[in-house]
Amino acid sequence: MSSKISPLPLDSVVPRPAVVRPAGGSFVLDGDTTLAGDSAACGWFRRHVGAAVGLPLRESEHADITFLIVPGEVEAPDGYRLDITEHEIRIRAHDEDGAHYAAQTLRQLLGAEAWRAAPTGQGPWRLPCGEIEDRPRFSWRGCHLDLARHFMPKQEVLRFVELLAAHKLNVLHLHLTDDQGWRIEVPGLPRLTEVGAWRKGSQLGAGPDAGLIDRPHGGYYTGADLAEIVSYAAEHRITVVPEIDVPGHCQAAIASYPELGNEPQRQLDVWTGWGISKHVLNAEESTVEFFCRVFDHVLSVFPSPVVCVGGDEVPTEEWERSPRCVRRSRQLGLSEPAKLHGWFLRRIIEHLHARGRRAIGWDEMLDSGEPLPAGSIVASWRDEQGGLRAANAGYDTVMCPEQRVYLDHRQAAGPEEPVPVGFVNTLEDVYAYDPVPTESASAFSRRVLGTQAQVWTEHLDSPSRVDYATFPRLCAFAEVAWSSTAVRDFSDFRTRLTAEHLARLTAFGVRFRPLQGPLPWQQRPGVPGKPR
Repeated sequence: MSSKISPLPLDSVVPRPAVVRPAGGSFVLDGDTTLAGDSAACGWFRRHVGAAVGLPLRESEHADITFLIVPGEVEAPDGYRLDITEHEIRIRAHDEDGAHYAAQTLRQLLGAEAWRAAPTGQGPWRLPCGEIEDRPRFSWRGCHLDLARHFMPKQEVLRFVELLAAHKLNVLHLHLTDDQGWRIEVPGLPRLTEVGAWRKGSQLGAGPDAGLIDRPHGGYYTGADLAEIVSYAAEHRITVVPEIDVPGHCQAAIASYPELGNEPQRQLDVWTGWGISKHVLNAEESTVEFFCRVFDHVLSVFPSPVVCVGGDEVPTEEWERSPRCVRRSRQLGLSEPAKLHGWFLRRIIEHLHARGRRAIGWDEMLDSGEPLPAGSIVASWRDEQGGLRAANAGYDTVMCPEQRVYLDHRQAAGPEEPVPVGFVNTLEDVYAYDPVPTESASAFSRRVLGTQAQVWTEHLDSPSRVDYATFPRLCAFAEVAWSSTAVRDFSDFRTRLTAEHLARLTAFGVRFRPLQGPLPWQQRPGVPGKPR
């Protein structure tokens, strides 16, 4: 390919680096190129990139490519400096994360063929000379993936991890439980996966004309599966944040163990519809203990310092009409049954905090009737006001408003968009989002850990549909999360995307949405949506 004869421009990287200083000439990567360094990124580059370009990239004391961890020379956490001359490549990084991001930059500069799983015989491999200085804007650069509504095979999750890493994102938030499915095996509680991981069918489309696919759907991850995902993510410098949603969005758990619900004599099914189930957990001590046991297992599998407790969309009608819940709320000194929401969350959060982890939950936690334990993190999804409220109340926040960064929302207003739900959220809309606008108060900006894109899968029933909804909008979001506002420009981003980056995604096998609109086989004619 021509990109191997002439090197790519130094400024073709996504997300855009802080400083780019091109120079003339190129470094040639060939069978004699050697590696060295005190960073794990050196091994990652040899295994993943060396395999793609078909070169051994052996280690040598006097190497052509050197990875160094030198926090005294690169002050910014996660930052790196990349120097490419015709004779050598030198990477200096503040820490291991920074070295890994430098390796990802090198992979992009090698061109699309370096994104394949095996060599295709292309070459020679040339890298443009020059200097790059880079560092992230936010420490939390996340993407949420809903595995509860539609199960994804483990291999697809590993593939998603690599795509996040390629765009310098560092948090994968896994939504593992909901009304429509329970996806994590828990020792001693077999019915959670024997019953809760499977449903009889799935709603097709949205709105009043939605149909039903009368075909069972399900699946779950064993402890070994999840340990593999966590380990693979760690190799790619990504933290996996697990979510067990309580006390709402729990119909799959209640179907597995009816005593967790408010009508224990009634056998519920795992829900086949989308939306908000009215069935919520009861507030008995035994139910709290059940979920403390679940979370203890989650902690044993996921080393993440942060664990998500959900806490969103909790209908209170069952509590209000249940004599048992009314009595329970009075015993607990609550003014009304609705405040069982905050009481339940507080018990779970305190359990997590006592074990050295921090809880994150959706912004309904602020309306749950109980003050949150110190150290809680609020994910602001309903709008940006949740983040402002959280910051004003002394809580850290992750900004993820559905109006701006929900990637399951439709990408255009036309009828060709498959299952058109939610707001129109174009590539340019995503790129224009700023988690901390310049006019924001400094108190708010100090509390913003970062930002997170959301991929909910009610209407994304296959890996190809996830690809379509996620890319290339996630490329734009990555630049929002990583790059400073001083270097961001949509016209420049679109040029880099179309000139080089879409070819990288194609080589990797990503079935993204073309910029001009969906291909015929990406459309879903006749499947109703629910535009907003």
